Amino acid sequence: MATDPALSANPLANQPVRQTTGEGGALGRTGFAWAIFEWARNPYYILIVIYIFAPYFARDIIGADLLTSGALDDLSQEDARAAANAQGQATIASVTKWAGFIAALTAPFLGAALDRGGRLKPILAVFLGSITICSALLWFAMPGGQGLPVSAIMALLVIAYVSYTYSEVTHNAMLSVSGEPRRLAMISGLGLGLGNGAATLIFLAIALLFVLPAMVGWPFAVPQFGVDLSKFEHARLAGPICAVWLALFSIPFFTNAKDPGVPGASWIAAFREGALSVWRTVREATKYRELLKFLIARMFYADGMAALLALGAVYVALFLGWNFLEMLCYAIFASACAFGGGIFGGWLEGKVGVKRALALEIFGMVLVGLFQLTITRESLFLGLVDNFVVWDGLVFRTLSDLVYLGSISIIAVTATASISSSRTMLVTLAPPGRSGEFFGLYAIAGTITVWMGPLLVEQFTLWSGDQRIGMTSIHLLFVIGLGVLLAVRMPARTT
Repeated sequence: MATDPALSANPLANQPVRQTTGEGGALGRTGFAWAIFEWARNPYYILIVIYIFAPYFARDIIGADLLTSGALDDLSQEDARAAANAQGQATIASVTKWAGFIAALTAPFLGAALDRGGRLKPILAVFLGSITICSALLWFAMPGGQGLPVSAIMALLVIAYVSYTYSEVTHNAMLSVSGEPRRLAMISGLGLGLGNGAATLIFLAIALLFVLPAMVGWPFAVPQFGVDLSKFEHARLAGPICAVWLALFSIPFFTNAKDPGVPGASWIAAFREGALSVWRTVREATKYRELLKFLIARMFYADGMAALLALGAVYVALFLGWNFLEMLCYAIFASACAFGGGIFGGWLEGKVGVKRALALEIFGMVLVGLFQLTITRESLFLGLVDNFVVWDGLVFRTLSDLVYLGSISIIAVTATASISSSRTMLVTLAPPGRSGEFFGLYAIAGTITVWMGPLLVEQFTLWSGDQRIGMTSIHLLFVIGLGVLLAVRMPARTT
C-alpha cells in the first residue's frame, strides 16, 4: 500500500502502516456504511443551520424579543420590524463568524493528526455526541426569555457548528478506505444524496404532522402529539428530532465502516507531528501546486455557493412573498432534488472526469442563478413575460412562483453535485495517506472567506439601490473560482 514519505520520516514511522485504499463500491458494506453517515448527520445542518431553526431564532426570538422590549418604540412599525430583522440576522451572522473562525484555525491540525493517530471512530463519536446534545437542548430555545438565554443558545449553535466541521473532516478522512479508488465518486455522491433524502423525509413529517393540520386540518384534524404551533414547538422540535435521528442512524456507520486508524497509535505524537506537517505543507506549497490551486478555486466558488444558497431564501421571501408553508415546501423540494444531485455528481464524474464535471456544475449554478434574478412578482425574463395566477391553491399560485421553483431544482442538483465532485477532486489530488490533513485545509478554504459573499452583496446593493444587482455580485466569486479551477492540471491517472 502507498504511503507518503512525510509520514515515515518521524517517530511515528515505527507504527504499523496505515491503509490508504479500500475495496468495493457505493453499495458495498464499507462504502454504504460511509455514505449512511451523511443520512444520519446532514439533517442537522439542513434543518437547524439553514431552513428551520436559524430563521426561527433570528425572527421569533431575537427580533420578537427586541420588539417587545420597547427599545424600538420610537420607530414606525415598518422601521421597527426592519431593525428587529436586522438584529436577528446579525446574531446569526455572529454565530457563523465565530464558529467558522474556530474551525478554520483548528480543522487543518485535526485533519493532519487524523492521518497519523489511532482509531478515528472514537474521535468521531465524541464529535457526534457533542452535536447530539447541543441539538437536543435547542428544544429549550423559547421567545421572551422563557427558556435558555440567548447567549446559551448561541453557544450551543457555535459548539455544534464546530463539532459538525470536525466530524466532516474526520468522516472525509475515512473516504479513501471506504471503497476502490475509482468508485469513491459514487460513494461520496451517495452520501450527499442520502443526507438530503433524510432531510426531505423530516420536512415532510413536519409538514404533514404539524403545519398542515394547523393550517387546513389535513391530513389530521389537529397537529399530532400535542404540538402547539403558537409556542413555536414545530420549530423547536427540529433540534430533538435531529438529535434522535443522528444517534439512531449513525449506528450502521460505526458497526460497518472501515477505520484507517492504527490501533494504539499515540494521539499526542500524532497532533505534534500533524502540526509540523501542516506547516511543512504550507511552506512547501510548490510540491502540491495543483492541489493548492484547487483549494484556492474552492475558496471562491464555495463562498459564492454558500452565499447564493443562504441569501436565495431571503430573496424569495422579499420578491415573491412566499409564506412559511411555501418556504417549507421549498425546502422539501430543494432537498429532494439535492438527493439526486449527489448521485448525478458521481455519474457525471464517471462520464467526463472530476474536473470537467465540477466546472460544468459551477457553470450551471451561475447560469440558473442569473436567470432567477429576472423573476419578480410582476414579471419574468426582465419584464418580457407578465406574471399571472395559474391556480387557486395554498402554495405557488403564480407563474413566477412555479418557474422560480422549477429553477431551484437545477441549483439544488448542481450545488450538491459540486460538493461531491469537490471532495472527489481533493482525494484525487491529495498525496496517499494525507487526505485527512488536506481535508483540514479544504475546510479552511470553505470558511476563511465566508464573509466575502455577504460583503459583496451588501456593497453592490448599497451602490446600486437594487437588491438584484447585489445578488448578481455573488457570481463574481463563481467566475474567479471557475477560472482558477480550469488552470488545475489533473494527474495522469485520472480520466
